[in-house]
Amino acid sequence: MWAPDIYEGSPTPVTAFLSIAPKISISANISRVSIYGSYGATLQQIFFFCSIASMILGALAAMAQTKVKRPLAHSSIGHVGYIRTGFSCGTIEGIQSLLIGIFIYASMTIDAFAIVSALRQTRVKYIADLGALAKTNPISAITFSITMFSYAGIPPLAGFCSKFYLFFAALGCGAYFLAPVGVVTSVIGRWAAGRLPRVNRVESDTSTVYSISLYESTITTRDEPWFGELKLALGVIGLPVTARDRILRCSPPVVGTTRAGPGLDSER
Repeated sequence: MWAPDIYEGSPTPVTAFLSIAPKISISANISRVSIYGSYGATLQQIFFFCSIASMILGALAAMAQTKVKRPLAHSSIGHVGYIRTGFSCGTIEGIQSLLIGIFIYASMTIDAFAIVSALRQTRVKYIADLGALAKTNPISAITFSITMFSYAGIPPLAGFCSKFYLFFAALGCGAYFLAPVGVVTSVIGRWAAGRLPRVNRVESDTSTVYSISLYESTITTRDEPWFGELKLALGVIGLPVTARDRILRCSPPVVGTTRAGPGLDSER
């Protein structure tokens, strides 16, 4: 797969752009197909299969990674499967959950790569290097933990609400096999995403030796905008409260007055 290698080798701002922009663009275009057109049951089954494949591949591949940015790449692959679930349903609820999922995913990704960019200044590259982060830079450790828990879909964070809306839409359109697969891959993803914050509390020999350079770098970078990172991470907690109503209010003619897709009559 090219995504983990590109994520690892590219500058962090470029990686964040590659992680967000294509998904927003593709989701916007396929949403127009689902809203203004229709597709048959065979094509819908293909979409369901692609969603399941992306979720399983992203969850399993992230478990074997040792660098910080590579699990984010595989998590991105998995989230494509979750977001595609909303499109595959071909219902109003599916499109609504897709819009909410894209908005929350973009917010989490911006937060995650902002923290990774700050950690790169302290030469943190491998997951094992995070062993001393809880002591040397507790603010970054807290914000990174909040973001990763949201990626994993732990309530009451925004990532949980995003997956809840998507799975609810899948059950509503009769895809009863898709929601259980999504729940299982979410559980696997919790372990993979939870490795990063869990390592913050691990005291290993490697992290103890490396903590000297981390501590020195933290002293010399007191002007790091950690307060902005904390506000962004805390915003990930508050997204479920306001995201659904505000996103749907932005485009009522698109998601509120038109129906299309398998098994639904089009209201023109």
